[in-house]
Formats: sequence, C-alpha cells, structure tokens
Amino acid sequence: MERRNFLKNGFVAGAASLVSAPLFARNTAAQQNPTAAAGQPFQLNYAFHDGMFKNSGGADFVDQIKWAYDQGFRGIEDNGMMGRAVEQQTKIGETLAKLGMTMGVFVIDGGDNWKVSLATGKKEFQDRFLDICRKSLEVAKRCNAKWATVVPGYFERKLPIGVQTGHVIDALRRGSEILEKQGLVMVLEPLSDNPDLFLRTSDQTYGICRAVNSPSCKILFDMYHMQRNEGNVIANMDLVWDEIAYFQVGDNPGRKEPTTGEMNYKNIFKHIYDKGYRGIMGMEHGNARPGKDGELALIQAYREVDAFKAGV
Repeated sequence: MERRNFLKNGFVAGAASLVSAPLFARNTAAQQNPTAAAGQPFQLNYAFHDGMFKNSGGADFVDQIKWAYDQGFRGIEDNGMMGRAVEQQTKIGETLAKLGMTMGVFVIDGGDNWKVSLATGKKEFQDRFLDICRKSLEVAKRCNAKWATVVPGYFERKLPIGVQTGHVIDALRRGSEILEKQGLVMVLEPLSDNPDLFLRTSDQTYGICRAVNSPSCKILFDMYHMQRNEGNVIANMDLVWDEIAYFQVGDNPGRKEPTTGEMNYKNIFKHIYDKGYRGIMGMEHGNARPGKDGELALIQAYREVDAFKAGV
C-alpha cells in the first residue's frame, strides 16, 4: 500500500472511531438501562400485574407498584384481588390513590369460576354468581376499581346454543343490576384457553352485551385471545367498538410482551389511541426472559411499541 493511502485510510478509521465512540457509549447505556425514558408516562395506560416486576421492585406488590410508577406506568390490574386480605386490598388502593394510578380489572371469582356455568340456567350457579357480584362491590371500594372480569363458564353440551345464550343474558342482567348501584362494570372476556368455554369470540360477546343493555356489562377485548380465536384484530375490534370497555395485551404465540410474536402492536396501539381510547391496557401476559434483564427488556418493548405518532 502506498504511504498516502495508508495515512488516508488510517485517518478515516481513526476519525470514525472518534465519532462512533460516543454513539457506542449511548447504545451501551441504553442497553444497560432501557428504562432511561422512564418517569415519562406512556401514551397509553399499560397496567402490569403482581410478579411482573418482582426482581426489580421487590416481592411485595405495593413495592412493585411504586417501582413501576418511576418507570412511567400509571395502572395495575390484579385478577386475584378478591382473594387478598382486606388489609392488602386497602393498602393497594391507598397506594394507587397517592400515586395517581388507576386500578384495572380484578376477577369476580368465587373459586374455579369457569366451571360455574351460567349457560346451564341452573339456579344454584346463578345465585352463586350474584352473591359474588355483591361481595365484589366491597372489594372494588377498597382498591378503587371500576372494572371486574366475568367469565360465564363452560359450554353446556346438552342445550342448544340459543338457550344457553338466553341463560347467560338472564344472569348477567341480574348481576348488572347489582353492579350498577356502584358504577362497577363487569367486562366479559372471551377466551381461547379451553374449547369447552362458552364465550369465545368478540361478536358473540357483543351480542350478549347489547341484549343485557346495561352500562355495567361490556367487553374485555383481550387481543391475545382474539388473535388466536378469530384473527383480524383491528377490523374485529372496530365492529364491536361501542361495547368495549377494557383491553388486554399479549403477543401470539407465547403470550409474552409485544414484539415477541407475530402481532404488530405498534399499529394496534396507534389505532386504539387514534380512536380516542384512554383507558387501561392490561398487560395480561408473562415475561419472555427471566430476572431483572427480562423485566427491563419488557419495559423497553413497551417503549418501542408505544412510540407511535398519533393521528399520522
């Protein structure tokens, strides 16, 4: 190599290393602390659940709530809230109020609620459901909850689907009458976990909500389940939009955080935001990776899909 080419190439390489060094440092810092943008609330209200940030925030759910608030989260959900001690329910509610955070869903659950099938029309099942609805009102007061998940239970093979649907509507109407007194909204969740479950699709749930005709009976649109059961998430969401009161998130396959599966959550979240929804987006999924690194990666994934440009 000629001397002038050697010097030229050496100078270019050296200059490139000087220019790229700060960029490398920034990238490394971002990888080590992908929550650097934390403290800034997300555009949508993503609500985590107990255990999701246990390695970073601590084993106690209240400590996790405080830690997650510092990362920009402004909501939680807790399926098992009805099973917590009264003191825990109250403490969680007080913590949320102090931080200005929103309580998402808990499950209206008397234990093994999937098998308590409202589709059967049996009085014993309906009475049990109504009793749980009454008890849920006290729980909601303690934790400042406005939404509660309801699953009607198993499909009843001995009855025509229309008769089952009528039984479910009757039970939900009576449950809604109880919940309306306090403004608590039951959100019906169609699921994909088990083919024996009665409630499976968004259009089926829409029809039931319209028949119940109550502000306390709406749809929980869990996008993971709907991707598995019917696909075409955005279009189907729009068809039933007027009855949706709550969303949940989970990528498919795997039911982990966004960016780990096939679903384009950045587009989905932008669509939901542009339609005017500002409610809870429940993080109803697991962590793709274990430990603190996995928790930080999860937060970074939400920062990535939340970085949409509204209205564009």
